[in-house]
Amino acid sequence: MAVIIDCYTDEPSGLGVPPYLGTYPRYLYGAIKKLGIKPYYLTIDDIRVWKKGKTPNKEKEIKTNIKLYNLTKNCENVGNILKNTKEIIVIAGVNVPGKYLRAVPGTLNEIEDYLKGFRARKILTGPAALLGSMLEGGKKAKKAKEKIWDEINYNFLNINDYKKIQDGSEVLEQIPWEVIAEIETGRGCNLGKCSFCTEPLKSCVEYREGKNIINEIKNLSKKGVKHFRIGKQTCFYSYQDSNVKEIEKILKETSKLKPKTFHIDNVNPNKVVTEKGKEITKLIVKYCTSGNVAAFGIESFDPEVIRMNTMNTSPIVAHKAIKIINEFGSSRGENGMPKFLPGINLLFGLIGENKETHQKNMVALQRIIEGNLLIRRLNVRQVTPYEGTKLYEYGTKFIKKNKKYYWKWRNEIRQNFDLPMLKRLVPVNTVLKDVYMEIYDGKTTFGRQFGTYPLVVGVKGRVKLGQYCDVKVTSHMLRSVTGEIITKSL
Repeated sequence: MAVIIDCYTDEPSGLGVPPYLGTYPRYLYGAIKKLGIKPYYLTIDDIRVWKKGKTPNKEKEIKTNIKLYNLTKNCENVGNILKNTKEIIVIAGVNVPGKYLRAVPGTLNEIEDYLKGFRARKILTGPAALLGSMLEGGKKAKKAKEKIWDEINYNFLNINDYKKIQDGSEVLEQIPWEVIAEIETGRGCNLGKCSFCTEPLKSCVEYREGKNIINEIKNLSKKGVKHFRIGKQTCFYSYQDSNVKEIEKILKETSKLKPKTFHIDNVNPNKVVTEKGKEITKLIVKYCTSGNVAAFGIESFDPEVIRMNTMNTSPIVAHKAIKIINEFGSSRGENGMPKFLPGINLLFGLIGENKETHQKNMVALQRIIEGNLLIRRLNVRQVTPYEGTKLYEYGTKFIKKNKKYYWKWRNEIRQNFDLPMLKRLVPVNTVLKDVYMEIYDGKTTFGRQFGTYPLVVGVKGRVKLGQYCDVKVTSHMLRSVTGEIITKSL
């Protein structure tokens, strides 16, 4: 008997925080099943409820407890499952900390404390096994306590060997909530130079065969998955050296399954500005669903910071890529959102950062505003130095140096870029379809559409959780909107 405990993962190349179902649980489930064992799947939320001794009633909570939200079908039997198992395999690792609407990833300290008393063999896998984990940016990652674990193995049961990946879609039989499946096309980075990035530490450049990707999506679809994101890669446009024919095959075959959501994620702006990049952009608009986002790891618009951190995107290329995706994807789609837009990542704490860096960022962002271009979202976070990266040599030097400015800089970005951009993106009276209601905060219900970086929508009143609603936008916050429900459907 074996147990998988999912503490959720978030890395530069992929997301496994609910409602996203990452690759690690599926690959691991398939590998264990091949050994003739049907493993139990638990989440860190299940473990927390077991320790607390009471399952929460989501409909009666004044404010939804997102630490106890994602409970599997095994939740009521956690104690017996852990007591009788021979192996406990933990998936963990947050390498790019963020804020999550309906989940709190498990920390290494937390899960290690929970597992102390069990005699079962304990294995740690996922990004934490290789790099450690940290839920906050601007700090060094925590490493696993070796005395707790019998094995710490990022490639446990060959789950990171593309030739040995087994179908793990059956894990969905133990998951009662609606998921968006993260699909992997390749790993590693074909540039591999950015001072802070952990992807080159995990693997060299390798791509999965298109037929295997398509078969995995078909298997997940048969298990009832309706939402997909091709997100587990550093750049979707780089798949098999920007093989347009193979990329179209994946997009076309997936679209034939008629998923409710079909999005991508990470994109290198340098690939967008090529002729092949323009072809790929058109294919994404043609085959994917609306609300899609190409997340650009621009990180900084300061040329000197870009040079010192050996990053690959110049401000000129970044702006050109933003314009190209706007040209083909900015028209409004069926769900009320534009079809395909860029997203921007900015990092605080990079080598060489100073006050002028922020001003250069603001000038570049203002140029986007003045050019009447659309950006779906701008993520701002403090960088985490990981052992093995160039940034690790500097530690938190620049983070500490500019700490006093970060909230001021962030607020200026939110007020002068995010708010006007959001008003342009979804003006008042825009109807957003199929908003999935997820959590309560007093007498307000918050929901969002499924997809890549979906927009959070707040509505007055306590709407039944798990409902899909069509919502009309009534006003704008800095990074979210408020709205009124037009229609409801289960």
